Amino acid sequence: MPAASAADLLAWYDRHRRALPWRALPGETPDPYRVWLSEVMLQQTTVTAVKPYFEKFLTLFPNVAALAAAPEEAVMSAWAGLGYYSRARNLHACAKSVASAGGFPDTEEGLRKLPGIGAYTAGAIAAIAFDRPAAAVDGNVERVMSRLHAIETPLPAARAQIRLFTQALVPERRPGDFAQALMDLGATLCTPKRPACALCPWMLPCRARAEGLQETFPRKVKKEKGVLRRGAAFVALRAGDEAVLLRTRPPEGLLGAMAEPPTSEWLPDYDPAKGLLDAPLDARWKRLPGVVKHGFTHFPLELTVFLARVAADTRPPEGMRFTPRDALETEPLPGAMKKVLAHALTGPVPVVTPKPVPVREPDLATIPEPEPPPRRGPIPKLASSRPSDLARIVKKAPKPVRTR
Repeated sequence: MPAASAADLLAWYDRHRRALPWRALPGETPDPYRVWLSEVMLQQTTVTAVKPYFEKFLTLFPNVAALAAAPEEAVMSAWAGLGYYSRARNLHACAKSVASAGGFPDTEEGLRKLPGIGAYTAGAIAAIAFDRPAAAVDGNVERVMSRLHAIETPLPAARAQIRLFTQALVPERRPGDFAQALMDLGATLCTPKRPACALCPWMLPCRARAEGLQETFPRKVKKEKGVLRRGAAFVALRAGDEAVLLRTRPPEGLLGAMAEPPTSEWLPDYDPAKGLLDAPLDARWKRLPGVVKHGFTHFPLELTVFLARVAADTRPPEGMRFTPRDALETEPLPGAMKKVLAHALTGPVPVVTPKPVPVREPDLATIPEPEPPPRRGPIPKLASSRPSDLARIVKKAPKPVRTR
């Protein structure tokens, strides 16, 4: 079986490379800011989901200095909906460090010292932005290398071994293109299901493909599903401007520094029937039908939503604020809280159930009235011997005249 060659992969990449908004064109020098921003956004997220956020960030913060100078609220608001919000806080902190240092470090070691940059991100930036011979191992690369070498050790224990195999293949020339080629190979051909092995430049050296087991790699330890947590969310609308009561979550922890309508604790044994005990202010709260469901990495969540309308002069509780409905887009609302507001402000789609037709039970104590005799139908008319109107209209054709 032949050995895998970086040259074969690069030749394939030159023909089939993806056009991505953060990727430099052939012959262009990569922008470290774009490379770093895209790699942070792409963690645990798909390319399709990242594209609009990346373009939005470039519009709002065209360079690392602009991002560093921006208020944290603006950064969190621009990130809202992308998930994993600790990345946004680390992104902002990293931008400040880079701006104060005058630029990005150009080595893996220097990049690892920045906030929010781990082994993969450091390797990707070093290789792509600075052409360093570094290994960038993301989920796509783990899948490719696991199949190429038929690595039986399950993830995450196999990551150290996968990194060694990847590093051994990194060429001295074009390491950045090699890193992106591996990512593209995993994203387009060596996919989790039904990989296109016949089109792969590494089809021949792939051990998993030779054994017909490519879809069984990488081996993984089955994750246990987290315990369901429940809670209550309170949506208060102020009369007049329809402003919504919001607060900012603590900077650390889940959804840190993000905005939300006030909620209770999220607990496995939370009782929604007692939810009003956690209401942020006195009001005529109405419990809405249904629940809002959202899945986090470690647990699923169900929130019961309470809605109340308060007077125009209602003052927000300490640490909270009223935000007009037309300004909600400026708030850093995560996906779970957008679902809560949609549930409260638009309501779930009602399920219309047809009412059953009541069946009257017979009254056996009352003698029923006799049924009236059936009405006689109309007496049929006798067929007339007179020719019909149609017969009178249609005349017989005249007999032909005989001639000698």
